[in-house]
Amino acid sequence: MIELKVPDIGDFKDVEVIEVLVKPGDTITAEQSLITIESDKASMEIPASQGGVIKELKVKLGDKLNEGSVLALIDAADSAPAETLGASGQRDRPPDQRGESPERAASPPSRPSPIEGEGAKLPLATYTGKVDVDCDMLVLGSGPGGYSAAFRAADLGLNTVLVERYAALGGVCLNVGCIPSKALLHVAAVIDEAAHFADIGIAFENPKIDLDKLRAHKTRVVGKLTGGLASMAKMRKVNVLTGVGTFVDPHHLEIVAKDGARKLVKFANAIIAAGSESVKLHFLPDDPRVVDSTGALELRSLPKTMLVIGGGIIGLEMGTVYST
Repeated sequence: MIELKVPDIGDFKDVEVIEVLVKPGDTITAEQSLITIESDKASMEIPASQGGVIKELKVKLGDKLNEGSVLALIDAADSAPAETLGASGQRDRPPDQRGESPERAASPPSRPSPIEGEGAKLPLATYTGKVDVDCDMLVLGSGPGGYSAAFRAADLGLNTVLVERYAALGGVCLNVGCIPSKALLHVAAVIDEAAHFADIGIAFENPKIDLDKLRAHKTRVVGKLTGGLASMAKMRKVNVLTGVGTFVDPHHLEIVAKDGARKLVKFANAIIAAGSESVKLHFLPDDPRVVDSTGALELRSLPKTMLVIGGGIIGLEMGTVYST
């Protein structure tokens, strides 16, 4: 018997199981998704490290998992047969190896029908030149919506391309949003808690803040998560292309990299998950003291006073961090 365990999932602790994708007796392949876990800001599927027959599941819905938690016991002696390539060049697997019922798991066609429905007609492509990449599913944007969609498409057997303008996957949330904010909020919460202990007779010295080390801590937290996404994309054979994507016609996307290199992608279906960016307020002066939420997370300095425009989640979080 071989134990399948939760791999390195970054800085998450006690993450809840929200979906179990396999059952005892299933024959699985390496990299097949076993469960889906969800933290307060992200969900991800955990793949098998190797193939075999599941003899016993060690998890159920609602369980809390950490790195190293045992997911299942498998018998590798009864490992799944090697994958074969279908006519479309995609990986063909029997339905039970994808954790799906035979009715739902029919092999996808080489070019899936449009999302609008079977037989729906889309405008014809107008570009007739050479293409660099040809895929079934193109996902534009690698935030929580984009990477989840790309991973799911790949799990269903579609040849998938994920396009991201920045070097790291994860979008605003993982890189310059929820995750770095929570890393700094945790530090602020500890400082505030220590200050409150004086009320019950335990006093600490005032904290000495090293901005360089604090920035490095935030960067490490972000790096663990974005690095984990890159590994998951690689395991699923999702083709990640870096650059700004522009639609040429209903079936072609041009990608321009930072160095000016261009690639043309032909796709059957596309998902746009381009996310958002901070609004520019026209009445604010062009002044280095004025920053958006991304600039606030850079922790360039500790100003003596600060005005926060906007009382939503981001404004409250940044106000809390800087106030502390």
